[in-house]
Amino acid sequence: MTIEPHALPEGYEESQDGSHFVFGKSIEKPADDKRLYRLIRLKNDMEVLLIHDPESDKAAASMNVHVGSSSDPDNMQGLAHFLEHLLFLGTSKYPRENDYIEYLASHSGSRNAFTSRENTNYYLDVGRDHLEGALDRFAQFFISPLFNQDCQEREARAVDSEYKMNLQNDMWRMFYLEKHLCSRQNPYWKFDIGNLESLQDIPARDGLNVRDEIIKFYRSFYSSNIMKLVILGQEPLDQLSLWAVEKFSEVKNLHVQRSPCPYPPLTQQELQRIVYAKPVKDIKKMTIRIPIPSVSAHYASRPAGIIGHLIGHEGGGSLFSLLKKKGWANTLSSSASEMTLGHDTFTISIGLTNEGLIHHEEVIVLIFQYIKMLQEKGIPSHIYDEVFSLTHMEFRYKDQSRAAVYVQEVGRSMHKGYAPEMVLSGAHLLRDINPKLVMSYIHELQIDRWKAMVVSPDLSIIPGGELTAVEYWYRAEYHVASVSSSLVAKLQTLELHPDLHVPTPNPYIPAILDSNQTEKIPDSLVRPVLIKNTPISRLWHKQDTIFGTPKVNINFRLHSPVAISSPSNHVQSKLMVHLVKDTLEEEAYGATLAGLSYSFTSTMDGMILKISGYSEKANILLERIIHALKTLTPGQDQFRRVKDRLETDLKNTDHQRVDVQASYFMKYLRSERRWLYSEQLEELQQVTLDEFQLFHRQVFSRVHIEGLVHGNMSDSQALLSGEIVERNLASKSLLPSQQVHGRSVIMPEKFKAILVHEVPDPVETNSAVNYYIQFQNQSSGDVTKRETDRVLAQIVSHIAKEPCFSQLRTIEQLGYSVHCSFLADGSNIGISIQVQSTRDPMYVENRIEEFLRVRIANLLETMSEEGFQKYTRSLIQNKLEKDKNLSQETLRHWKQILSGRYDFTQAADEAEKIEKVSLNDVKRFFAESVLPDSPMSKTMSIHMRSQKLVDEKVQLTEGKAMIADLGSYKAGLGLSNVPSPVKELSHFVI
Repeated sequence: MTIEPHALPEGYEESQDGSHFVFGKSIEKPADDKRLYRLIRLKNDMEVLLIHDPESDKAAASMNVHVGSSSDPDNMQGLAHFLEHLLFLGTSKYPRENDYIEYLASHSGSRNAFTSRENTNYYLDVGRDHLEGALDRFAQFFISPLFNQDCQEREARAVDSEYKMNLQNDMWRMFYLEKHLCSRQNPYWKFDIGNLESLQDIPARDGLNVRDEIIKFYRSFYSSNIMKLVILGQEPLDQLSLWAVEKFSEVKNLHVQRSPCPYPPLTQQELQRIVYAKPVKDIKKMTIRIPIPSVSAHYASRPAGIIGHLIGHEGGGSLFSLLKKKGWANTLSSSASEMTLGHDTFTISIGLTNEGLIHHEEVIVLIFQYIKMLQEKGIPSHIYDEVFSLTHMEFRYKDQSRAAVYVQEVGRSMHKGYAPEMVLSGAHLLRDINPKLVMSYIHELQIDRWKAMVVSPDLSIIPGGELTAVEYWYRAEYHVASVSSSLVAKLQTLELHPDLHVPTPNPYIPAILDSNQTEKIPDSLVRPVLIKNTPISRLWHKQDTIFGTPKVNINFRLHSPVAISSPSNHVQSKLMVHLVKDTLEEEAYGATLAGLSYSFTSTMDGMILKISGYSEKANILLERIIHALKTLTPGQDQFRRVKDRLETDLKNTDHQRVDVQASYFMKYLRSERRWLYSEQLEELQQVTLDEFQLFHRQVFSRVHIEGLVHGNMSDSQALLSGEIVERNLASKSLLPSQQVHGRSVIMPEKFKAILVHEVPDPVETNSAVNYYIQFQNQSSGDVTKRETDRVLAQIVSHIAKEPCFSQLRTIEQLGYSVHCSFLADGSNIGISIQVQSTRDPMYVENRIEEFLRVRIANLLETMSEEGFQKYTRSLIQNKLEKDKNLSQETLRHWKQILSGRYDFTQAADEAEKIEKVSLNDVKRFFAESVLPDSPMSKTMSIHMRSQKLVDEKVQLTEGKAMIADLGSYKAGLGLSNVPSPVKELSHFVI
């Protein structure tokens, strides 16, 4: 099928060879983006964006199909998502099920996909020299997928596992409750993830052949005219164009037309209601939804973005500031989003305190008082000017992301209706300041056209005091009430609140955006330089030599033995961090809006402060944070409110995903010093304000400060950053004996142990296994052996990663979440295999070990030298992959500083060692140290066991010990040495 020239969108012309059409205008891009772009249209009406990036380590592609779960049949909900799972599993040209996955895995590649209400996105990345082979396989999914019957039942179980994985996740539960309570005339209500009931039982009841329905859906909607393809590679644009034409022109054009449903998801029948819902966690939250006309056509004016900026502001005079002063709110956010095609909603979400929960109707009144203030007073010009400036600044200096992430983001943007030349910029820039349009949207936020959801475990706030209904799929209990007559009366007689006003001008917006990038790069500048080393502080500096942005990352670790010496002190450190952030909330919000953000956390190695963003005012923000930390004097109300929030967070850890809980216990067992959440909670509940103030005075009496300043700052400016921290803390230096950081637990030879821990949530159906194999202690005397073992462990992990997913998740269907990874903590190295499953953990562990004994042992035994080289080349390429932005480079250096090894060239050194490793070396290492039956193998497992689990009578593997008491068992194990620098610190001074 060909497109007649008159049917082409404006701006396209036929290519010289007549094979496709080319968009004539330049694609608008950030000023420093050196990539080349070309937008083309194939003869089947598929739009393709080509990106030439000669510096990228990876090639990538994304296909965004403009159909999603809103098109699911009513009697087969989840079909679009199910099709996404099945599409990868064989095509006419490449019928072998794992061909695509194995091709990517052996060439440093990966793939993923996701289904939303209106789109399904498939994306991949691959080693830069292997794009054509990946594209050839990728294209066939949209030309001739097999939808093998053999895979259908297995993938239905995979979808069901994905569904069950989040049954106790409050975000998913409330999302599906919200969908459930929408109009059935609009497809927003549908159960879009799917499970065995919706994908097998219901179709069978209606006499449907599931495979026939999948093929029918595919042949109805997978049309080239609603597909947007993005290809990124090192090849010239002409070559990328040729591949796009050759490989994707056969995709059929079904001339599918997508149009909005004429009926909105929220009608007057659903509005003027308050939904009360019970969460799994201790969550207190209120969400207000107000339907608004679609904003998609107004992307140049961003009316909803400007309104969200004002209602969600956290500075002085804001709605949040007033709610916080009243002690009613901890968080607030607001934004517009598309519910389904053509139907948008404006959403305001508020994290409530206990008092705020009691006064939730008054919170609603304050929300509409702020809206009324905007409606009557309008928006001053400085707000538009700031938003205009910030959006253009953000787009100009937008960080580059990984190739796979970038192509899928751009692919989704291509369906947003932006002008073709604005496909990169349309989502980011305010171009047209249009106060009249913005005010028209503000007037859409009416007092009689909204609904609220109040989420709380406290049932006393519910009219009638009880929950009266249950959502079908995720089983969330709820009650729907009409808005009370008293609240209606208050809303109808609103007066302006004297404490509410629009934000004043933001002092953190940078005036100077110059980069001090060094043009010539001496050897010393490829790694951080030690510019200060005294008993109290150590400061590292690296001026940006790569990215040329006016940004900086400032990281400091404040190591205080007092802060981590006991569960009580550790939890008070957390409390102190929360209080500092609470104190600075209004001021720091302005900095964040201006592209200068900070994070402050308490770890088992002290407190870590990070500042990231435009460098001009970074030290000003640093001064404010450190000054607030040192002079912290919370009042009783602030202390109680922040303490309550931290207490809630600690209680909610019992309801984290089960595999996350397994990882937490494994970290506890592997670390010398780590306090359990239960211990922290017990201590926190006893802390008084007086005790905290005493702790605060003691915690900084002696510290060691270590920092890294990386980016657009000179060494003199970096020294100023260090001086700001030292001067404000005014601490003494640590004694030499106090400078020992945490060590790792060493498992003795032949160590094989299992900790079984009951999942705290009594209705959680998932269990989890974290299976850890520990190898040579990296602080042992044999340097050559420990470095070799580290490399060998990474190779084995890399080889096992894809087969692990294939065997345990895809073939055996043990669970949706399956991971195999290399771990390096402290001085120890290991491999972790983690599975979340509804099966008995002992059975899962046995299957993990059988996977190692059979699948990996056979794979290594039959592996050719050529096959081995593919894996090692792939791993080397991953090691040598360039940093995509300043923050990635900072993180790489900061990890080395935190580790105490300062091995800044570790990746390159390991890449060299990998080249020298033979297949026989790997076989020998696997047989001696990984194979479960080896006498040298050392393993430790965490079994999180669901209380809902029915015993499968699985036998404990012979030779394994059960850990009865967590603390005493750990106390009997040895400890590694403290990691030491790979070179004398003087080597890092210039």
